[in-house]
Amino acid sequence: MMDGPRSDVGRWGVSPWQPPTSPSPEPEPEPDRRSRRGSRSFWARCCSCCSCRSGADDDWGTEPHRDRGGGSSSGGRRPGSRGSDSRRPISRGSGVNAAGDGAIREGMLVVTGVDLMCSRSDQNRREHHTDEFEYDELILRRGQPFHMVLYLSRPYESSDRVILELHIGNNPEVGKGTHVIIPVGKGGSGGWKAQVTKSSGQNLNLRVHTSPNAIIGKFQFTVRTHSEAGEFLLPFDPHNEIYILFNPWCPEDIVYVDREDWRQEYVLNESGRIYYGTEAQIGERTWNYGQFDHGVLDACLYILDRRGMPYGGRGDPVSVSRVISAMVNSLDDNGVLIGNWSGDYSRGTNPSAWVGSVEILLSYLRTGSSVPYGQCWVFAGVTTSVLRCLGLATRTVTNFNSAHDTDTSLTMDIYFDENMKPLEHLNHDSVWNFHVWNDCWMKRPDLPSGFDGWQVVDATPQETSSGIFCCGPCSLQSIKNGLVYMKYDTPFIFAEVNSDKVYWQRQDDGSFKIVYVEEKAIGTLIITKAIGSNMQEDVTHLYKHPEGSAAERKAVETATAHGSKPNVYATRDSAEDVAIQVEAQDAVMGQDLTVSVVLTNRSSSSSRTVKLHLYLSVTFYTGVTGSVFKENKKEVVLAPGASDRVTMPVAYQEYKPHLVDQGAMLLNVSGHVKESGQVLAKQHTFRLRTPDLSLTLLGAAMVGQECEVQIVFKNPLPITLTNVVFRLEGSGLQRPKILNVGDIGGNETVTLRQTFVPVRPGPRQLIASLDSPQLSQVHGVIQVDVAPASGSRGVFSDAGGSSRSGETIPMASRGGA
Repeated sequence: MMDGPRSDVGRWGVSPWQPPTSPSPEPEPEPDRRSRRGSRSFWARCCSCCSCRSGADDDWGTEPHRDRGGGSSSGGRRPGSRGSDSRRPISRGSGVNAAGDGAIREGMLVVTGVDLMCSRSDQNRREHHTDEFEYDELILRRGQPFHMVLYLSRPYESSDRVILELHIGNNPEVGKGTHVIIPVGKGGSGGWKAQVTKSSGQNLNLRVHTSPNAIIGKFQFTVRTHSEAGEFLLPFDPHNEIYILFNPWCPEDIVYVDREDWRQEYVLNESGRIYYGTEAQIGERTWNYGQFDHGVLDACLYILDRRGMPYGGRGDPVSVSRVISAMVNSLDDNGVLIGNWSGDYSRGTNPSAWVGSVEILLSYLRTGSSVPYGQCWVFAGVTTSVLRCLGLATRTVTNFNSAHDTDTSLTMDIYFDENMKPLEHLNHDSVWNFHVWNDCWMKRPDLPSGFDGWQVVDATPQETSSGIFCCGPCSLQSIKNGLVYMKYDTPFIFAEVNSDKVYWQRQDDGSFKIVYVEEKAIGTLIITKAIGSNMQEDVTHLYKHPEGSAAERKAVETATAHGSKPNVYATRDSAEDVAIQVEAQDAVMGQDLTVSVVLTNRSSSSSRTVKLHLYLSVTFYTGVTGSVFKENKKEVVLAPGASDRVTMPVAYQEYKPHLVDQGAMLLNVSGHVKESGQVLAKQHTFRLRTPDLSLTLLGAAMVGQECEVQIVFKNPLPITLTNVVFRLEGSGLQRPKILNVGDIGGNETVTLRQTFVPVRPGPRQLIASLDSPQLSQVHGVIQVDVAPASGSRGVFSDAGGSSRSGETIPMASRGGA
């Protein structure tokens, strides 16, 4: 992968926006928001504005740069205040005469205040499914009506005209949808309209319909009135900013999802499962998406600003999801996360240590610097958070045995020497043990009919697309049928899930010959979290036809015809009556293990003599391998119809010096059948399991009341773990928290306790992880059912949200093995 510095400087090569050279890996403590109105906020002091020049509505927009003016942009500069159920003071401002002289004349219709009915318990937030956002501002989903009240200087008359106006960006224009004009009672353009529902004294109740094609972002809201006495313009009040999101509940929105259980899972669920490991040894971890946490929505809009995405294009989920896939990684554009597969994470956070997206997104929002470090599941977890936050139904998907095609051949080409030993300097294609990406749901008006529904978006930087490290959105239907000419990035994703593994052997004259084609080795299992439970859901059938079926073979042939090696199978030989199967025991990190190869002679009449070679190495989950550290050669004679087993024991002391992050093993098996000339080839990957953290809740949980959790961990290794760090996080329970534990001795058991204060009721997930230089990928989770505060629906407080970075934690107890 891309461990070293890149020579290209990205799309904005002349003068890109540059973050500080030493990004802070950890967020600073959350500010005390109780004093927000009394002084300049933490966010105003620490996060300077960044808005973007208007530019052509192309795929990527204009060069990102610092805002040097005083204008307000749509999102990401000042997070909304963390919400409460107590109604915010109604905004009231001194009116101005729109004629410009500042005089308020007798008889003018003056708007003395506005109530957007935006608290979490109000009708607007509940009906728009935004009541979980920890914000005071009005958050709407487009294509759906909302209510407001205007307070006037006199009763409303039929001759009066009232116009509502929304602005977004520095240069709002009606034609681009960035300046919305809504005349009350007369209907607006593009689905915008406003109606009077009640006029009582000096109060005017309105029902406002938003367009199902509206731009998403943070809008400024003002009111203009016309009467015989003159025109009045209500000054902009920051308290009246309105967030508008995509709406999967609206049939007219192209992101519409017609199943409520899908919307609950893929839009509103704040936590989920991410799967890793190998197909035979699936690991799982809980991830805190935290899309409703305070500040996350602003971080998501800030990402679009940093990309320089034109506001006029922000109503299109195809464009928005493509920009997010580019911006979640840092290549080209100083995006959210720095990818690192080197195993050296000393300048940041080990990707395995993250337990959720909140800490990452808030750090990026606060500092403007890319956060170190991420790998595929981190990129995917953050992408799920961002897209769910913006209103797109999104899920995190894991593909086991995921191919990385580097030469657009749409095959995985593996080269061996004359003795079938891998030639690593030629093996540029790789097969990842697993790869994690995202599916998001939308219609595709930019494609022919039949390609709506789930679309792949992948933020992990592997190959460029149109010169940018991004991938998707790509319709699952185009992948399934090998239609690699459909945008975006279908050839690459097809190869990930349904390419064939082609084994090439070097001949005596230096040329290479295909000696084996493995048709069922790639995309062997594709899974995601099931709806409404923590079970796995197999979605392989959505990506590919059944392996070996006529439809699946046709899809492969259709795809490879467009690749760089359309005639790859022309020289294939076939004489295969000896079968090979690899078995590996469920191994635990720190223990000895055994791998076995089973050979079966399927000939009923002839014996077979097999010369077998086993090569064992340690591999990153990306398929990049270290040198061979153990090998075994054996000749096996198989009677007709017989099987035999070849075993290779591997001691902990043998593999310990070669361990890399993720701790996976790769066994290359090759063989030659003397009688028939058949060549045997097989690659098998297996992982070393790590222990889980045990979390126990000590007492009942209630909003606003302190609660305690106990975490227990046993070191599985006979060596000391140094510089151990725990992370703790859970939406509605605990803001991201970092705990420095120090050293944990070999085979030692430790226990620690932590308190937290829940801020939102309902079922919640508290997630923890452990990381040290000697051991990673250790995590645990517990469900916490939070009762509402007595007599209240729940309030937010800073007590549950402290984010103390680097706190040193004394152990409650330590014990031996």
